[in-house]
Amino acid sequence: MREIIPARWKNRIQNFFLDLDARIDSTLFSSGKGLRELYERYSTFMDRFYVGRWKRWVFIEPLSEAATIGLGGSILMLALAVPAFRETADDDWLKKSDLAVTFLDRYGNPIGSRGIKHNDSIPLEDFPDNLIKATLATEDRRFYDHFGIDIAGTARALLTNAQAGGVRQGGSSITQQLAKNLFLSNERTIERKVNEAFLAVWLETRLTKNEILKLYLDRAYMGGGTFGVDGAAHFYFNKSARDVNLAEAAMLAGLFKAPTKYAPHINLPAARARANVVLDNLVDAGFMTEGQVFGARRNPAFAVDRRDEASPNYYLDYAFDEMRKLVDTFPKSYTERVFVVRTAIDMNVQRAAEEAIENQLRQFGRDYHATQAATVVADLDGGVRAMVGGRDYGASQFNRAVDAYRQPGSSFKPYVYSTALMSGFTPNSTVVDGPVCLGNWCPQNYGHSYSGTVTLTQAITRSINVVPVKLSIAIGNYPKGQNPKNEWEAAKRGRAKIVEVARRFGIKAPLPDTPSLPIGADEVTVIEHAVAYATFPNKGKSVTPHAVLEVRTGAGDLVWRFDRDGKKPLQAIPASVASDMAGMMSHVVSEGTARRAALDGIPTAGKTGTTNAYRDAWFVGYTGNFTCAVWYGNDDYSPTNRMTGGSLPAQTWHDIMVAAHQGVEVREIPGIGMGTKLPQPTTPATIAANNAPKVLETKPGPPPVLTKRGADILVRVEKLLDEAGKTAGKTSSSDQAAPVSTGALAFPENYAAVGPGDQTAPAPRKN
Repeated sequence: MREIIPARWKNRIQNFFLDLDARIDSTLFSSGKGLRELYERYSTFMDRFYVGRWKRWVFIEPLSEAATIGLGGSILMLALAVPAFRETADDDWLKKSDLAVTFLDRYGNPIGSRGIKHNDSIPLEDFPDNLIKATLATEDRRFYDHFGIDIAGTARALLTNAQAGGVRQGGSSITQQLAKNLFLSNERTIERKVNEAFLAVWLETRLTKNEILKLYLDRAYMGGGTFGVDGAAHFYFNKSARDVNLAEAAMLAGLFKAPTKYAPHINLPAARARANVVLDNLVDAGFMTEGQVFGARRNPAFAVDRRDEASPNYYLDYAFDEMRKLVDTFPKSYTERVFVVRTAIDMNVQRAAEEAIENQLRQFGRDYHATQAATVVADLDGGVRAMVGGRDYGASQFNRAVDAYRQPGSSFKPYVYSTALMSGFTPNSTVVDGPVCLGNWCPQNYGHSYSGTVTLTQAITRSINVVPVKLSIAIGNYPKGQNPKNEWEAAKRGRAKIVEVARRFGIKAPLPDTPSLPIGADEVTVIEHAVAYATFPNKGKSVTPHAVLEVRTGAGDLVWRFDRDGKKPLQAIPASVASDMAGMMSHVVSEGTARRAALDGIPTAGKTGTTNAYRDAWFVGYTGNFTCAVWYGNDDYSPTNRMTGGSLPAQTWHDIMVAAHQGVEVREIPGIGMGTKLPQPTTPATIAANNAPKVLETKPGPPPVLTKRGADILVRVEKLLDEAGKTAGKTSSSDQAAPVSTGALAFPENYAAVGPGDQTAPAPRKN
């Protein structure tokens, strides 16, 4: 029985699998047969529609290819549209830019306004007919016929520009321009143009043509810090947009293309020429006849003279951007769009800053080949008291104090020295000023010379470049006194610590890791740099730059207040380090590269900065009351004529701070009190360094460039003085003439001396 049972189960298992295999084979055969029959039926059915010969290639194949390409194009367009439609995710998209803000100074006096008030703006039907026609004829003649993108107009613009070899006509419709104003920036990239096109189509589906035109007239920037045609009409003509005549309407319509270039208060001839082009467009479009525009040609518009009005436009732009970000933090349920904002600006300091920069550029800008400057003055709590973003707001609205990233040069070194003090160094610690190389990069001091053993105080006073680089190596995670085997890795770790400390100060610029970072080869903004220095007089606490002090509704209800709701100070560095740094940096002003910044009776500390090829010149300094940064240079990064941070920047800083301290109780700076200096080191190794040549004390003036003839004259004068001294010595030994310093003749009083070590070395070469 034991042998029969297993055999029986074995047969059953075999039969089961044979049956299963048969079923599978049968199913596959039946399925294949069914599919063949189905395909034959399908083929028989489709044969009825067969098109052969020429009809196939003329109709069927093109339609098939078009369907394939259309499907692929639809998928591609959907992928491209996703980034654009993300901009519309906010349900409040129409009101994001719809703020009406009236700005007050710190004392409650009105200083200007920004934004628009959509609900109370002029209805479209109240705008003059000639203004509407002038806008359409110039910006988008087929506005009421296209779907958001004027394909014919774009093609015409491309053809015209190709024939002219440059940009002569714009291809963007009014809807596209509105999409840019509402959602996008002014950057000229393909991505922005693609997003603009999709958003234009989206706007056409959400708004009527009249609503789009109305928003465009209200939101477009019109120059002079104004937005919308009504604001521009008030600014340029002292009247409402309801009351402008044809000549004025043509001038307003001409501003849409380039408000900075054609602003009548800046360049009236250019504005009138542009208005004449608008009148031509009215005739070409058939909206008016030549006879109707003849009067406007003969009697062009006159703009109100605004040259004497000193509106702090750079400051207002910065405050408005800050206000828009602040509104985004309010609860979603908050629907108020009209605000009155009290700012930290002091108009006396603001005017002093503007005048100081304009005076220096007018007097010395041509000699130094410098065309632009920027400055920020701030309280020690970060409140911005004054801001100058450029020489002329009417000529350029680009805010160099906020948006421009420039190399700080030696003015970056205080962050390096602060890191060193936090790593165990002291102001009297000594470092050998001698050759050092990181890879193929070897930093050089100004003058290509070395001073031997110096203290940190002496190094920052004389703005020595080698010392910060050696400090970056020394603080790179190695025990004090130990020589690292790999200086490159040590310097890399040290730079990481320096960047971390700079972040605590409030520097948010990228600060990429490069060997030349310790001497200021990376880029920062003026406002961040200025307010970061407030950490030193604040006993090591960093603060946030801000313009807004208080926000109220139009009805006067308090919404936000900085001292209650703003960001609190952060302990960035120990108070003892801040005090030591203040003492070290006070020597820069009293006996170093920034003597022109010294204030009579007011304790001062700071640091100059000059970058490679003299492209940027800085002075950043502070008192017990304020901090201030001054930058000079050129927008195209072209070199200046040997301008250093100790020349125009230091002098400008001095002039601004003298005005800022008028009527203000002077406070001491922790670490130097009311002006006392740190005791001079008395070690034998540093006594010799103290006897090094000091920077010449000179007044602002042209760069130290002498012709050969001038140099020959100075040599002859020197010889005459020597001979006079010898003659006096022969006639009376008791009344011998004192020796004359030839160095004093090398640079006359009206020539600017170049401070040593105040220029960054070239960036390392790439292998």
